[in-house]
Amino acid sequence: MRRRLLAPALRTLPFLVPFLVALAAWAAWLGWDQQRDVHPDGSTSGPYEAWQVIGLVLTLLVPVCGAVSRGHVAGAIIGTTAGLTAAAWYDWSDDSTGLFAIGVGLVVIGGLAGTAAGAGVMALAGRGVRRTAR
Repeated sequence: MRRRLLAPALRTLPFLVPFLVALAAWAAWLGWDQQRDVHPDGSTSGPYEAWQVIGLVLTLLVPVCGAVSRGHVAGAIIGTTAGLTAAAWYDWSDDSTGLFAIGVGLVVIGGLAGTAAGAGVMALAGRGVRRTAR
C-alpha cells in the first residue's frame, strides 16, 4: 500500500529535482544582479556578466548529469528547461515594455537546445563507458 502511494511522487522526482535546482541556481547566479552597467561612452550592458551565466551553466551540469546517469534524460531536459523558464519569467516579468516574454521564449529555446545537446552527449558518453567496462 505504501509503495503504491509513493509511486506517483517518485515518478516526478526526475523532473522535479532539475526544476528546483535550476530555480535555485538562477537565483544564486543571476537573481541578485538587476542593474545595467553604464560604460564611459554612455552605452549600457547587462545586467548579467559572462561569468554569471557560465557559473549557471556549470552548476546545471550537475543535476543534468545526475539525471542522465540514472536514465532520466527527459526529466533532465524538461525539468531544467522548465526551471530556467519559470525563474526567467519571475525575474523579468516586472518589465513594463512586455518584451520580457520574448526573452523568456529565448530562454525556453536555448534551455531546450543546450540541455538536450548536453544530455545527449552525456548519454552517449555513458553508453560508451558501459560498453568498455564489460
